[in-house]
Amino acid sequence: MEIKFKRKRDSQLEMTQLMLPSHSNFSGKIHGGYILNLMDQIAFACASKHSEYYCVTASVNKVNFLNPIEVGELVTLKASINYTGNSSMVVGVRVESENIQTKTVKHSNSSYFTMVAKDKDGNKAVVPGIILESENDVRLFARSVRRKEQAKTRDKNFHSKHFVIEEHLEVLQTQNTKIDFLDNE
Repeated sequence: MEIKFKRKRDSQLEMTQLMLPSHSNFSGKIHGGYILNLMDQIAFACASKHSEYYCVTASVNKVNFLNPIEVGELVTLKASINYTGNSSMVVGVRVESENIQTKTVKHSNSSYFTMVAKDKDGNKAVVPGIILESENDVRLFARSVRRKEQAKTRDKNFHSKHFVIEEHLEVLQTQNTKIDFLDNE
């Protein structure tokens, strides 16, 4: 079977949407859950365009809401493939909001969605590799590899079978918590 590769620019997507009052939360700002929904949609579309299969979201890595989005602003989401595995892809999503009147643009948040390609029977499908064409492309790919390695280590260290409570008690003493069950033994 021939290995296929694609350029990032061939699957990059951008969408812009006006933020309406129906998208706001109780404080009058755009609800974070609504933005997450839009991010998931564009990550799906980008991964599906790259892989030529429908895709599912496997995980979302760290979403920090940096700046609030106001009703009446335009929100632009930009998505591109940062990493390709066998059946998985990491899609970088950047969200910016623009005040229509002042033309002020704010970076609202960025996140990384791991998407998995599925064939018509629901099985994992092999995805094309990605052609890295710049130092930034290499940086983003390497960052995804590192994040994947760190997640495996973190998951293993905190799995109930491998967790050693004594290794964490000292750091917990500096946190806003009280451990009650150890006093009862």
